Amino acid sequence: MQRKIETIDWQIITDEMHKKGYAIIPEFLSENQCSEMIDLYDNPKGYRKTVVMERYRFGLGEYKYFAYPLPELVQAIRENIYPKLAPIANLWMKVLKIDKIFPKTLRELRALCHSNDQVKPTPLILKYGIGGFNTLHQDMYGDVYFPLQTVLFLNEPDEDYTGGEFVITQQTPRAQSKAIVLKPKKGDMLIFTTNFRPVKGTKGYYRVNMKHGVSELHSGKRYTLGVIFHDAVS
Repeated sequence: MQRKIETIDWQIITDEMHKKGYAIIPEFLSENQCSEMIDLYDNPKGYRKTVVMERYRFGLGEYKYFAYPLPELVQAIRENIYPKLAPIANLWMKVLKIDKIFPKTLRELRALCHSNDQVKPTPLILKYGIGGFNTLHQDMYGDVYFPLQTVLFLNEPDEDYTGGEFVITQQTPRAQSKAIVLKPKKGDMLIFTTNFRPVKGTKGYYRVNMKHGVSELHSGKRYTLGVIFHDAVS
């Protein structure tokens, strides 16, 4: 996994993140890796928490948070992707004049989380069936949060399921919200902003808030792997 991550042109990803607040890396996971992740969902071991979305009005579907130690693939993604994203996050903080610097390694970020009583892992697998959806939200989990996260798509749209597009909304100050609808393919990784991104205006950079969710599924089943880098309070 580390070797694969090193072959990615991170300058292109960086430019996309600065321009749009998201970037897609195609075919990041193999067919076998996608299947392995889906098979893990029904394994009764390895999870710390299961959330039924409708119970909390989060949508319609279910997701499970992994327990530590994370599965090897999930840990490898989390540990090796983070250092590629930290420079992007730090540049965002700089241009928005936010007094915050993120550490270079995931280990250091976790130490920062733990000092704030955020000790529970946040990577998760999400499962949707017909009619399933996820309301617009932000994955914060505590006072310490990293402003970028990833989601990996484990099924093929229009073959394994229909509907279920990934939706991002952008709320520009004193303007109407913009909706961005994405349909990544099986194995693709989407990197996107956790809660906001900088946009350059006539008087410098300003902050726009972002949320994400999933549109309603019309048929089939949809699985995704979410990799969030900061830990959670609960």
